Amino acid sequence: MKRKATAVWHGTLKEGKGQLSTGSGALEQTPYTYKMRFEDEKGTNPEELVGAAHSGCFTMQLSAYLGEKGHNPVELETHAEVTLESGTVTSSHLTLKAKVPGIDRDQFHELVNKAKENCPISKLLNADISVDATLNE
Repeated sequence: MKRKATAVWHGTLKEGKGQLSTGSGALEQTPYTYKMRFEDEKGTNPEELVGAAHSGCFTMQLSAYLGEKGHNPVELETHAEVTLESGTVTSSHLTLKAKVPGIDRDQFHELVNKAKENCPISKLLNADISVDATLNE
């Protein structure tokens, strides 16, 4: 499986602007700028997209592991916070709220850690990856 994305940038770093597109069409010439990335201007940026990718990947991986053990989740909600320091993504912190009926807390946390270590985006990142998980029965 191969997925494709394209970035086009015009101009200097601070005054320029770019567009992001994905092969699926989910992003189609979506704008991004210096201010969107490094300041608080509304819009997307690469680190936000890494966070979306990481939270989505982790959540699907956990769902698979739970299903393999016979515990079908009612809902898994994962938030990611990606930290960029001195030009390097240094961490991705995941916060999970889960509704999984009938699962033992120890088994739940074991599967959470397994998903954290084994989802493909976790394996891609050269960063500290942490997760806080809450199980609501």
